[in-house]
Amino acid sequence: SDGTGMKTSNAGEYRIFRYGDPEARQRKHLVVVITADVRRKKVIGIEVHIEGKGHSESRTAVAHLRAATEKGFRVRKFYGDGAYDTRQMFAALQESGTAPVIKIHRNAQTGRRHSPGHGGWPRRRAVREYRKLGYRAWAEAKGYGMRWPGTEGVFSAVKRKFGENTVSRSPRGLEAEGYQRVWAYDTLRDYGEGS
Repeated sequence: SDGTGMKTSNAGEYRIFRYGDPEARQRKHLVVVITADVRRKKVIGIEVHIEGKGHSESRTAVAHLRAATEKGFRVRKFYGDGAYDTRQMFAALQESGTAPVIKIHRNAQTGRRHSPGHGGWPRRRAVREYRKLGYRAWAEAKGYGMRWPGTEGVFSAVKRKFGENTVSRSPRGLEAEGYQRVWAYDTLRDYGEGS
């Protein structure tokens, strides 16, 4: 699972560099969060919102994970960057029997008082394992690089095919456009593979 931003204005980089950006404080990005199958590169869940208005990436991923397990899918591993290093995420992963492959924050604490409540133990175990191995050995052992083709590859392809700038102006239109871009890419990919 991962998230990206799309520009909501079509101001060119040169224009901003040359004349400044008078609307910089009020301009928001369109945030697109997807959960995808890393092997098949199939999008499982999409969430689109305007920056500052929607749920966090980890909360969205928990919802996508629960929806997938309710539909009968078995999620073996969950790949995520540091944005998914939350107790709630680790609790949901333990609940569904999914192995976490989440990059741990550099300043993560392992004591009980630093991670009280539901979901503390799975995260503490992951933090200790991450610290014991170090980043490179941990990434190699867990296969952390597998998250790139699943989510970053999808985002790269969507932006390459449809561009990074959105055309819509209204908030509803922006959200619909974000959904449509990811959905259209996923549908075209399925058609190209003959499935």
